[in-house]
Amino acid sequence: MSDITAETFPASSARELAVVVRNGFVESRHLGSAIVIDQHADVIREIGDPQAPVIPRSTLKPFQAIAVMNAGVGLRGAAAVLATASHAGTQRHVSVVRSILAQAGLTEDALQCPADWPADRAARDELVRDGSGPSPVYMNCSGKHAAMLLACATNGWPIDTYLDVDHPLQRAILDVIERFTGEKPQATAVDGCGAPVHAISLAGLARGIGRVRTSSPTSPFALYRNAGILTQAVLADGWALDGVGRDNTLVIDRLGVLAKLGAEGVMVMAAPDGTTVAAKILDGSLRAATVVALRLLTDAGALSQNDVDDLLPQLHLEVLGGGQPVGMIRVSPSL
Repeated sequence: MSDITAETFPASSARELAVVVRNGFVESRHLGSAIVIDQHADVIREIGDPQAPVIPRSTLKPFQAIAVMNAGVGLRGAAAVLATASHAGTQRHVSVVRSILAQAGLTEDALQCPADWPADRAARDELVRDGSGPSPVYMNCSGKHAAMLLACATNGWPIDTYLDVDHPLQRAILDVIERFTGEKPQATAVDGCGAPVHAISLAGLARGIGRVRTSSPTSPFALYRNAGILTQAVLADGWALDGVGRDNTLVIDRLGVLAKLGAEGVMVMAAPDGTTVAAKILDGSLRAATVVALRLLTDAGALSQNDVDDLLPQLHLEVLGGGQPVGMIRVSPSL
């Protein structure tokens, strides 16, 4: 694995994207970079330095899922969505993950993602009441790992080493990333779930996600046909990508936007017309990433301001004082 230095995403190039306001006082500021492109991958707007490489984290999951499907795995519906999800770990999510593993003839013991508690509070509380503990199947990346294992079982590839960067599946994933983004990664690291993750620019990430969004499920080319199938699945079963009431799912269900968060403040969104935004919050916080991406899509004319305004109250943007709203996480006035 390559070492990645701090200079690959210089703070000096970042711009203020959002502020946290408490009782009229700007308490915190979120800096970062972003890019907006149209359906033809032409640049509409650049903020900061979107050509600098970032580690996209879970925003690479659509490409990983497409690589699995391209390897002969006929994922459809919620199973396809779980392959690209950062899910909340509810029983509904976990049941789909287990069904993917069963299709591969494997048990949860084959998962090499770390053990974790569900992100969903009710699901976590239920485990505690039952005397159960964290498990890999509840980890938000377990659907991706189950799909990877199914690809290995389908193709006769080694199971135990499916996360090795030189494994046939990981090489296939890298090829898909390069083909969709038009870039060769500048570095490779280990993601939080243990899988390889590749550093690319926000510009390349936006191009790739935009191509996924605009791909047709009837394309004569398997790569783009699978991308179109995946996009349709996400839009039909937004609950599976994140969780009911959670930001990505709300944006998908309410606005028809292909949305995917990544750890450390990365966000991608592709509107119905193919307009796509990729953003990186420099401090790694995701709390402002959704509202920043929505503003950029709205400014580009890809979303209705009224529709976005109707959604904002559900995005947990309030700042509380003594349990009462005293402020808001807002897009920077300078954005």
